[in-house]
Amino acid sequence: MRTLLLSALLLTAGTVQAEGSLELNERGYFSMPGLDVTVFADIYPDGHQSGVTVIQHGVRTAANGDVRLETSPGQWSPVPTGVGEAHVDEKNQRISQTLAYPDESKNRKGFNPIEYPDLNFSYQVHVEPLEGASFKVTVDLSQPLPDAWIGKVGFNFELFPGDLFGKSYVMDSSAGIFTNQPNGPMIKHKGEWLAEPLATGKTLTVAPEDDAQRMVIEQLKGGRLELWDGRTNHNNGWFIVRSLIPAGASRNAIEWVVTPNVIDDWQYKPVIQVSQLGYGVNLPKTAVIEQDSNDTKASKVQLLKLGSSGAELVQESSPKPWGSFLRYHYLQYDFSEVREPGMYQIAYRGQKSQPFKIGLDVYSRHAWQPTLEYFLPVQMCHMRVNEKYRVWHDKCHHDDALMAPVDYNHIDGYISGASTLTKFKPGQPVAGLNKGGWHDAGDYDLRVESQIGTTWLLAMMVEEFGLDYDATSIDQQKQLVEIHQPDGKNDALQQIEHGLLTVLGGYQALGRLYRGIIVPTKRQYVMLGDAAAQTDNLVYHPSLEPGEIKEGRSGTPDDRWVFTEQNPTRELRVAAGLAAASRVMADYSPELSQQALGAAEGIFTQAFGKSDDTAARAFVLAELILTTGKQSYIDALTNMKSAIVADIDNTAWAIGRVMTVIDNQEFVAAVHQAVVEQQKHVRAQAAETPYGVPYKPHIWGAGWGIQDFGVKQYFVHKSWPDIASSDIYVNALNFVLGVHPGSNTNSFASGVGSKSALVAYGVNRADWSYIPGGVISGTALIRPDLPELKEWPFFWQQTEYVMGGGATNYMFLALAVEALERRAGAEPSANSD
Repeated sequence: MRTLLLSALLLTAGTVQAEGSLELNERGYFSMPGLDVTVFADIYPDGHQSGVTVIQHGVRTAANGDVRLETSPGQWSPVPTGVGEAHVDEKNQRISQTLAYPDESKNRKGFNPIEYPDLNFSYQVHVEPLEGASFKVTVDLSQPLPDAWIGKVGFNFELFPGDLFGKSYVMDSSAGIFTNQPNGPMIKHKGEWLAEPLATGKTLTVAPEDDAQRMVIEQLKGGRLELWDGRTNHNNGWFIVRSLIPAGASRNAIEWVVTPNVIDDWQYKPVIQVSQLGYGVNLPKTAVIEQDSNDTKASKVQLLKLGSSGAELVQESSPKPWGSFLRYHYLQYDFSEVREPGMYQIAYRGQKSQPFKIGLDVYSRHAWQPTLEYFLPVQMCHMRVNEKYRVWHDKCHHDDALMAPVDYNHIDGYISGASTLTKFKPGQPVAGLNKGGWHDAGDYDLRVESQIGTTWLLAMMVEEFGLDYDATSIDQQKQLVEIHQPDGKNDALQQIEHGLLTVLGGYQALGRLYRGIIVPTKRQYVMLGDAAAQTDNLVYHPSLEPGEIKEGRSGTPDDRWVFTEQNPTRELRVAAGLAAASRVMADYSPELSQQALGAAEGIFTQAFGKSDDTAARAFVLAELILTTGKQSYIDALTNMKSAIVADIDNTAWAIGRVMTVIDNQEFVAAVHQAVVEQQKHVRAQAAETPYGVPYKPHIWGAGWGIQDFGVKQYFVHKSWPDIASSDIYVNALNFVLGVHPGSNTNSFASGVGSKSALVAYGVNRADWSYIPGGVISGTALIRPDLPELKEWPFFWQQTEYVMGGGATNYMFLALAVEALERRAGAEPSANSD
């Protein structure tokens, strides 16, 4: 019955199995047109990037095929460690990876410590191609599992949910639909509540109706396949196909055959990558066309102008071949000569780009403004944030904060030593921390580097571009924010004030900088929704008995913890940001300005001699020189000549702004020559990709790093315009706005451009929503060569917002390119409209 049902479904779908078979390619994975199978080529199982992975018709449909200790693992679940690199056996067409539990580098230590059980074993996962598109997965254990672990350890294979919603599955004689939300009934399974399996059996067919995604998974030996919905216990879970490792099994403990369907003669369709926002009249304009690696021919490109009669052909020309990058072939189409304002599209081989604008006013509205109008206000901590009828979040975290425990490794990268480094004892309330700050995007914590990073960037926008914009009311006394209700004050200065309130509040209360402020428990940490629900907003006094009241307030022990650290390099970077903020706040709030400068100089005195980080030392000296003009700071900087030149990649951007006040010509000449060489390296890096910027993501998408790179290039160009090109920071902005690799050409800036990231990893991610002006991490690299940006709110490595750079670096670049366009002959900026 099962065979007849499956055959009928396949015939109805009209499948034609592609000719040829999977074979090892020169990149070390199995490949054929329309299908790639990688085996432990990636490094991030926590983010669903590792194990046995299927890329079907250019789309990653399944991943993380590996042995796991839980049916539905989460972010802090035990993961194995690879023992050496995967062994690629070209002769026998086989890839094998040895792995083991536990991973001692993560076992109760590291940035996200994991609690491993008392279980030690090693195993191998083997993958080998069969006929056509089929491949076999085999798991060999070094020895059978202990009896206590039978029924708990299995081979998991994860199916990406976002492309399966509404599609069907068939398991033997049963069938069903992949639902948009996880549904019960719930069962107690191995100690946790899960929805009961969607299906069990010997053969699973995924999406039988979809030729591009159909996949058949068959269990060869005894036992059965189980199909689970991993979202019932983790919002970011995937659909999971699982087989348990049987008692006494070692060799061939798991044997599967997986057959993804492949469409005959499939080829990756060309993708046209343009800025979704548009281009200035006077600036370079280059679109990138991404084609199948075997498709190296160029067709004509058409530039269309949009008007009342539809699309009018403006230009037809041949794009310039660029060459191979990652897994694709690239072409470039330069249309810089087109200067007539209007709306345009690019057409190529039946594909069309999104509409984009060419104009003098591209950045005057709807560009950087959403970041200042929406994203920064929404992220404000300790405030109620209203947008007309909507409440983004209520007053929150007014019980900040209790002194963190000592000798403690928190779940999210906060580590305390043997002392609190302050007069406060662990668990003691620290007053003065319940003001200012921005939630760190996908989380609700306040990291000092993100707070000062945001503050510094805003100060630079005021200083460099005269940013003066008012669309928001911010009342620190009432702790109330009203979006789209101007109050007659510069929003940028009000946001800088908000950043200073948290950094200086911590410095004044603790006698030093805080490392960060974060909730104590995992349950609080993973909470999504209104920030006001994370704590009860009442200060907890651990010395009191339940029901007692002190100063009219008594809460539960849900208060956030404040951590401190000994980190002179980070302290110097904070001091630099404080010095910069003190300059731009001098007229707006003289008292706060003086407090910021006093703290900056005090921190500098304490930390400068303790840090050997040249970049941080140069940065703080440059900002203090700009703020105070003191000769002692100038002398300290010039005395660092050798170190600065040796680290010119990380120092040039910071010190360029003070070169005009330095009389030491030997220092000036040495730095100048170093910048000449450094820019040769920068241009070489930019030329490694068709995008004019380096693209080398690690775990997170490269967008944030490219933005940071662009901001620094702006400062180098400003200081040495005859050496450093402005093209690179223009390219960095265009990369964020859509000129980036992969089939998803979304603008990384939510709500900016004709097509943007409208499903993002913010605090509202469970609603599949976005915050305008937030900027996601962007296109990630699925190793070894797949650029990927999925529409999925639970990929922090692709769609997360972040404070301290992500959104404000983008905002800075948009203002910088707006200023560049204006200098090239554009109309006056509309900043102050």
